[in-house]
Amino acid sequence: MKIGICADHAGFELKRQLVDYLQRKGYEVRDFGTDSTQSMDYPDVAHPLADAVVARQVDCGIALCGTGNGMAMSLNHHRGIRAGLAWNKAIAELVKAHNDANVLVMPARFISPAMARLIIRTWLGTAFEGGRHQRRIDKIEPGR
Repeated sequence: MKIGICADHAGFELKRQLVDYLQRKGYEVRDFGTDSTQSMDYPDVAHPLADAVVARQVDCGIALCGTGNGMAMSLNHHRGIRAGLAWNKAIAELVKAHNDANVLVMPARFISPAMARLIIRTWLGTAFEGGRHQRRIDKIEPGR
């Protein structure tokens, strides 16, 4: 599985740790930046990640910023992206099972590296339930 990942300056350090973690677990990781803690604008890395997910250059994505909200807002402007913000195991499971999130967004300033790893394991290990949830997903992008 190929996973795209991006972060702004607030998520850079956590992203670095998560890239190492994912690679140790056998995932191929494509890093969309940023590459330092120097202040930058999160849409500059969110949009290329979203484009790669939509184009199927990566199987899914992970994005980090201070609260996760800026990344989620930027990502969700792309047709075909369902970016879900998760800050604990239960939310990570639900954004996949009920919302079929193809990008996981996490609030880097509010979770520990251990929690981030748990969130990722949960999200990657959860299947979309379909059924009534598919009907709702279809209404996110009418005419899809």
